[in-house]
Amino acid sequence: MNMPHIAVTLGDPGGIGAEVVAKALSDATLRDSARWVVLGPRGPLEAAAARAGVSPWWTTVAPGAAWSIGPRPVLLDSGDQGPFPASNSALNGEVSFRCVSDAIDLSRLPPDHPRHAAAVVTAPISKQAWALAGHGEFPGHTEYFAARLGVERFAMFFHAPPAAEGPGLNVILATVHIPLMRVREHLTVGRVVDTIQLGHEALVRLGVQHPAIAVCGLNPHAGEEGLLGTEDREVIEPAVRDASSMGINVRGPFPADTVFQKALSRVGRPAQFDLVVAMYHDQGLIPLKTLAWDRAVNMTVGLPIVRTSPDHGTAFDISGKNLADAGSTKAAMALAVRAAAQCSTR
Repeated sequence: MNMPHIAVTLGDPGGIGAEVVAKALSDATLRDSARWVVLGPRGPLEAAAARAGVSPWWTTVAPGAAWSIGPRPVLLDSGDQGPFPASNSALNGEVSFRCVSDAIDLSRLPPDHPRHAAAVVTAPISKQAWALAGHGEFPGHTEYFAARLGVERFAMFFHAPPAAEGPGLNVILATVHIPLMRVREHLTVGRVVDTIQLGHEALVRLGVQHPAIAVCGLNPHAGEEGLLGTEDREVIEPAVRDASSMGINVRGPFPADTVFQKALSRVGRPAQFDLVVAMYHDQGLIPLKTLAWDRAVNMTVGLPIVRTSPDHGTAFDISGKNLADAGSTKAAMALAVRAAAQCSTR
C-alpha cells in the first residue's frame, strides 16, 4: 500500500478521454503500479470500455457516497448524464472543468490524508468548451493548475523516451497558449531564464545528472546576427549567459530548424542535448508530435504537485469509434507514477 495515489480526469466527455483511459488502465501492470482514482461521468467510460472489449477494472462510486483508495481503482462518478456531443459544448466544458477542479482538491490534501493524490493525470479537454462554460480565463489545464496552486513560475515540459519505433526528445516551452503575434511581447530575459531553470530541474528530477540544454532562437537562423530580427541577440543570448552563470550547462540560441536533430536520443545512444528550449508552442511541438505522437507526455513543471497528460487533444472526429491510441495516455500515467515516487523519496 506504499504505492502512490494518482488522480485521473476523463477530460472532455465528448472526446476520446474516456476511451484512452479505459484502454490504458486495462493494462494490469500499469494498473498495479499505483492506486488510481478516476474522476468523470460513468456513462462515457462504460461505453468506451464496452466498445473496446475492456472489462471494467474500476469500482463506481456514486456522487456523495463514501469511498476510499484501495487496490482496485475507483471511479468517482460526477453524476452527469449527458448527452455529451462530440463537439464543443458548454455542458462538456463544465463537466470537464469541475472534474479537474476536484482532482486538484485531492492533490492539495495533506500528504498523510488517505485521499491525498500524489499526482494528477489529465485526459484532453477542449479550450473552447471551457470558454463556453464560462471558464475562458484559463486557456488550458496548465494555466488553471498554476492559478489554483498559486504558482507564477511554470512551464510545459514534454518528454518522449527513446524506443524501438523512434528516437526520444525532450522539449520545454518559453511561451505557451498565446497567439503567435504576441509571442514577442511575452518573451523576456527573465522568462527565458526561468524556462531554462525549470527544464534543468525537471531533467534532474527524471534522473539526468548533468543535463545539457539547447536554446532555440526566435527568428530564422537565430536572427542571423540581427539581420533577421534582434530578439535573439537582445533577449535570448543574455538569458543563456545568465543561466550559464548559475551553473546550468546551456548553449544557444541555435537555429530552430536544425537544433532538434542534436537532441534526438536513441536506445543505448544519448543525444548531444538532453533538452531543447523552444520559444513558442508550435516551434517545440511540431518536431515532438511528428516524431513521437504516441509516446510524448506533457508534464507541467514548477507546480508543487506532479501533473502529466497525453500529448494530444480531444479528437472529436474519432470519438465513439474505438480508434483512439492509448499510448500517450499510458506514457503519461507511467511518468506520473515515476515522478510521484521520486517526490516521495526526497
